[in-house]
Amino acid sequence: MRVVVTGGAGDLGSRVVGKIRERGHDAVPASRRTGVDLSSGAGVDAALRGADAVVHCADDASAGDTVTVHGTRRLADAAAAQGVHLVHISIVGIDDHPMAYYRRKLRAEQAIAAAGPATVLRATQFHSLAAFFARTLTKGPVTFAIGDMAFQPVDTDHVALRLADLALGPSPTAYARARDLAGPDVLTVGELATLVRAHRGASAPRVVHLPAVGSVLTAFARADNVPAAGTAETGGRTFAAWLADQPARLSGR
Repeated sequence: MRVVVTGGAGDLGSRVVGKIRERGHDAVPASRRTGVDLSSGAGVDAALRGADAVVHCADDASAGDTVTVHGTRRLADAAAAQGVHLVHISIVGIDDHPMAYYRRKLRAEQAIAAAGPATVLRATQFHSLAAFFARTLTKGPVTFAIGDMAFQPVDTDHVALRLADLALGPSPTAYARARDLAGPDVLTVGELATLVRAHRGASAPRVVHLPAVGSVLTAFARADNVPAAGTAETGGRTFAAWLADQPARLSGR
């Protein structure tokens, strides 16, 4: 099979490329550097020509609707026109979440559904992003917890494996949602911060609980980003196992 991977040079996309190639299939990374620009649509039709599937991992959260919504719509329309199975990565818990980026991801799903047959996989936050939240909410020896804010972070490699499974599997005859994907453990911000600090040899933080202010923090305080029990497929490395393979000083997201 020939599978195009948008964002194929990025963290998730490059892993999807690797998983597909490991199984002996042709994975083709697509990005601006290969002449594919989702913000304008340039190169999209040509990239999909002769493909069996396309895994959509490309995004640019800093560009507003340009890539997340409009670029996804262009790709979905092109895939439908050429009969290419589109597999799209989205986020658990975005249906009623007020965060602007999550609203865009929901609109992207709606654009895909309007275009034709495709598969959407929603996943929880990656381990690296959960660690970033824990670091951001920790100041010195104190971690600030907002309501019941928690994460069920998932290993990026596990998400990549599932996306490869979907791309190499049968194409749906209509728009379909794969079962949501999450990691094995639900962790509070305090628990995440404790693990992150221990990883670099620091003591457990003092957790200070704060009330949620505004609709976005209220949604996270309700743990809207965590799938309801039994609704998601779980797997991959635990956060602690992932953390053990990271450098002592974490950086980035």
